[in-house]
This record gives sequence, structure tokens and C-alpha cells, in this order.
Amino acid sequence: MLFIARFTNKPERAALLSQHYPAHLEWLKQHESAILAAGALRTEPDATPVGGLWIIRADSKSEVEALFRTDPFWVQGLRQSYEILHWSNAYVGRTISL
Repeated sequence: MLFIARFTNKPERAALLSQHYPAHLEWLKQHESAILAAGALRTEPDATPVGGLWIIRADSKSEVEALFRTDPFWVQGLRQSYEILHWSNAYVGRTISL
């Protein structure tokens, strides 16, 4: 199954994002077989990220939750909240490069 995970960052901890970004990026690379796409969400292109969005392949929502709870951004308390949604790709059979 495919899922979307949408995260909201803690604004008061935004200054710590860059400090933990290398560990977060390495963690994403280690889980790239499950996390198909990942990126920051911003209000403007150069603004501090207000959250993130991932597309994930997993068997269940609980598997998605167990996965992101090991992400350094979550472990270090940089995330405020999350939402996990089932996702259906409207372009069945179509692949894209991001």
C-alpha cells in the first residue's frame, strides 16, 4: 500500500533543523526502499521548513508510524504532529522522476 505522511515541525525548534539535517538525510537514504519520496514543506522557497511530506510504501499505517519514529527529526523532538493518509496514485502504471 502507498501512504502519505505529512509532518508539522515545532516552530520553536526550527533553529535545530540544520544541526540534525545530515543525520535525517542519512536516515532517509537507509530507508529509501520504503520512503519513495521525501521533502520539506515551506511557505516560501527560501523559508524555514514548516514540515515535511513523504510518500511511503508499507503494509499498514502502524508500520509507517513505527518507521518515522526512528527518524532523527522525530527522535530529537523537532516534529510537532503528523498525519498518515492512504494514497491512491491516479496515474496507475505511470512512473515519474522527481
